[in-house]
Formats: sequence, C-alpha cells, structure tokens
Amino acid sequence: MDKSPINDLMDTTMQKVREMIDANTIVGDPIRTEDGVTLIPISKLSFGFAGGGADGKGKEQPRNAFGGGIGAGVKVDPVAFIVVKGENIRMLHISTPARTTVDKILETAPEIMSKITDLIGGEKQDD
Repeated sequence: MDKSPINDLMDTTMQKVREMIDANTIVGDPIRTEDGVTLIPISKLSFGFAGGGADGKGKEQPRNAFGGGIGAGVKVDPVAFIVVKGENIRMLHISTPARTTVDKILETAPEIMSKITDLIGGEKQDD
C-alpha cells in the first residue's frame, strides 16, 4: 500500500505533540524556597487529535490532487503541589472554580449534608 500525504501530516503532528508533552509536563520541576520547603507542581494533561484527508484521483480531478488537514490541542491544568518540608510530605490540592451548575452542587454537597446532619441531630435532642 502506498503511503499517502495524510500519513506524513499525521506523523509530523504526532511528533510535535510528543515534543510538547513529557514527564515534566505532569510532574513539574521542584521549587525550593529559602525556608527549606520544596514544592513539586502536579498537573493534569488533556489532549485531542483529529485528522482527515481526501485523494482526488477521479476523472475530473488532477492526477496528484490531495487535500487534508490535521489538528491537535493540549490543555494543562495544575491540580496539586507535593509539599516537602524536612521529613514531612503532604499533598496540597488546588481547587478549581466550579464551571457548571452540577460542579457547584457537587462542590457544596458535603457542606449541605453536614448542615442536614446537624439539623437532624438537633431535632432528636429536642425530643
């Protein structure tokens, strides 16, 4: 099977994506502070890739006609820091703002449940 121009486009795009993404994209370089604390950034990586093409070898098309396109997108979201101070290591999560109504409901659910539990517990004590 002959290699088509779309294969070259896909190879080039994937190579560029590989160049952008490495382990340091997810686990960042350590940041050391003057007071002996080391912060290691942790990120979430999302990416998408799409491509397509057409080869016009019909009677009405020029013999070497080709049309194609490739696209890729990368998104990096910081999600946490690993905090190292002496022998102590802990994870500090970064809270992103709620984007949708469902996100807001899920974000406030623990607080609502706590208030309901307190309310029910208070009513039982009154009996």
